[in-house]
Amino acid sequence: MSVAKPLPHDAAALHVTGAARYVDDIPTPKGTLHIAFALSDVAHGRLNGLDLTAARAAQGVHGVWSGDDISPMPDCSPSVHDEPLLCTGEVQFLGMPLCMIVADSHLNARRAAALVRADITPAQAILSIEDAMAAKSWFDGGPRVYARGDPDPALKAAPHRLTGAIEMGAQEHFYLEGQAALALPQEGGDMVVHSSTQHPTEVQHKVAHALGVPMHAVRVEVRRMGGGFGGKESQANALAIACAIAAARTGRPCKMRYDRDDDFMVTGKRHDARVAYEVGFDDDGRLLGVRFTHFVRCGWAQDLSLPVADRAMLHADNAYFLPAVEITSYRLRTHTQSATAFRGFGGPQGMLGIERVIEHVAHHLARDPLAVRRVNFYDEAGGASPPGPPRDISEPKRNTTHYGQEVSDFCLGGLVADLEDRAGYGARREAVDAWNAREPILKRGLGLTPVKFGISFTLTHLNQAGALVHVYQDGSVHLNHGGTEMGQGLFQKVAQVAAHRFGVGLEAIKITATDTGKVPNTSATAASSGSDLNGMAVQVACDKIKAAIVDWLGDPQARFVDGMVIAKGEARPFAEVVNAAYQARVPLSATGFYKTPDIAWDRDKGQGRPFYYFAYGAALTEVVVDTLTGENRILRTDIVHDVGASLNPALDVGQIEGGFVQGAGWLTMEELVWDDAGRLRTHAPSTYKIPAASDRPAEFNVHLWDGANREDTVYRSKAVGEPPFMLGMSALMALSDAVAACGDRFPALDAPATPERLLAAIEAVRA
Repeated sequence: MSVAKPLPHDAAALHVTGAARYVDDIPTPKGTLHIAFALSDVAHGRLNGLDLTAARAAQGVHGVWSGDDISPMPDCSPSVHDEPLLCTGEVQFLGMPLCMIVADSHLNARRAAALVRADITPAQAILSIEDAMAAKSWFDGGPRVYARGDPDPALKAAPHRLTGAIEMGAQEHFYLEGQAALALPQEGGDMVVHSSTQHPTEVQHKVAHALGVPMHAVRVEVRRMGGGFGGKESQANALAIACAIAAARTGRPCKMRYDRDDDFMVTGKRHDARVAYEVGFDDDGRLLGVRFTHFVRCGWAQDLSLPVADRAMLHADNAYFLPAVEITSYRLRTHTQSATAFRGFGGPQGMLGIERVIEHVAHHLARDPLAVRRVNFYDEAGGASPPGPPRDISEPKRNTTHYGQEVSDFCLGGLVADLEDRAGYGARREAVDAWNAREPILKRGLGLTPVKFGISFTLTHLNQAGALVHVYQDGSVHLNHGGTEMGQGLFQKVAQVAAHRFGVGLEAIKITATDTGKVPNTSATAASSGSDLNGMAVQVACDKIKAAIVDWLGDPQARFVDGMVIAKGEARPFAEVVNAAYQARVPLSATGFYKTPDIAWDRDKGQGRPFYYFAYGAALTEVVVDTLTGENRILRTDIVHDVGASLNPALDVGQIEGGFVQGAGWLTMEELVWDDAGRLRTHAPSTYKIPAASDRPAEFNVHLWDGANREDTVYRSKAVGEPPFMLGMSALMALSDAVAACGDRFPALDAPATPERLLAAIEAVRA
């Protein structure tokens, strides 16, 4: 059996030996040219002209093209065609590409770009949430509102009411491999593009449009990325388009990669946001009415901001039933980098708002936050109600979200109880309280937070995938699908599915680079759907081939197991049967197609079933804070996470560990800072800090929740890419708990909880 085995990543040996090939490692033909952008040093203004004289005369330069030299200007946007490749008049952010340099080397292209002089008349830049609200600068025609019931009477009648807000910063993807592309011109005007992208079909579409050719004239290939996290879902478009245009004009291969500084300055980040709230609740902490206002800073272009902000609204409940709730979302247009997809895709921002509410309510009532969480949980699958006093029988059943989807698989009651038991929550809560009572300087904190994350693209038509499977006459299997490999182990999981369907070992399976010439019209590898969609498409293709072989064998009960085919009481090696089938002219190649069933979403009404199922998890984190400096450490983290029937437990545990650390990094140390002129000041590893190995919990325990997916996914597995990211919220809540031990006030701790913010919060609660 190949599925459910904890097998290593298929390219693990290549990764650790440096043999794994990325776009920048592909040997380039003689005469390859290199491209760099010259960037604006003004956040907003009118571009009057460019002095390109020095750049054109620079060493190795073959061409310098500005907005005046390319018509029509290609669009890089994944949505509403509002992202020109180069500035065409109005400068929209500091770092906007003004022109492209084509030279004989990467270094010469960058040197020439530094020689470009821009004449820009500055204009007032909209940079902050306050600026955008004052100017009514927003996308989507104004705020979007989703609601259930009327929170006004619920708030007025509630025994207790609170208001507050939480700020959460942006986040840089910091993939180890930066953005890169290589375009190879072919005969007849065709183009082959190697791109570090999560969305090969979108790159194909954008390049074809830029060149004025049909999509069939452009082939995009992606073997692997050195990380993506959503940052290569749409941000790869500009490099691929630039390379293709230059290759078409010069007839020579063209290559482009961003240096790390340029990557920071040009590409989008996670959306920073403010979530303001008003909440009414009873003496047990049960939420009676909640009003949220989301202020989401989107940057200069729309990119994927609308679905990101929508998903934040859809996850404003996290694990809790909200009987009366209103969520108002402002998608603010600012003169900064265009924010884009990032692991969780808005879900983390929405969840963090409700988790702050829970903590605030618990502090007000002097109750354990876990008790308040439990009393607000959705009903457990099977009909169990959350603990607490009996509720009014007129209240709606507590298993339907504010957007109308039934939560039929809720398991957090049992999952959190399992985590409590494994991690010794009760005893550790007492120990932390005792520590804080006697220690004046070092304060400890505990945070236990749950996750309920919806799995599917909210744009319904993206929930589809294709695959191409060949079985050769020697029994070896060639496999291709539309998903991309960015280190998450998708290729290995899909190979395990194919091996299991044919009953052969993994050594018989070969997965080749994602290629738009083999599988067309692919969706991005995003929304945690890579294994769900592509695994099922591969399963369909394999089963078509198996069915043809079984029909030829004349035994409907034929089995494929342990490298053998058992039919009519006889066991023969798979390779032998395949060779005989080939000689009998049995088709041994098939395509597979899968579309997620039973999903429907009306974005305008805010109603439907946007998600096929939910993934669940919970984390308990313990921290210590030095109240004199704000320095802090994560001492221990315990996680129980629901991955359904795991396709590969080793890979899933790795995703959970990495997701937690990245989520904790977002909320505790990763700080992006723009100055008053709109310049990103934290644009390199020297000033922007991501978690290092020493920042992981000193004790780190991960357990997979035992249970299959109720929905008919591939082998009843569940997605694991994004949901663990939100487990990092437990680190922020643990820090908040530690700060609360310093005084009586509620520690309204914003994120990231840097030492400076922690010190400010400590002073506030002591005041």
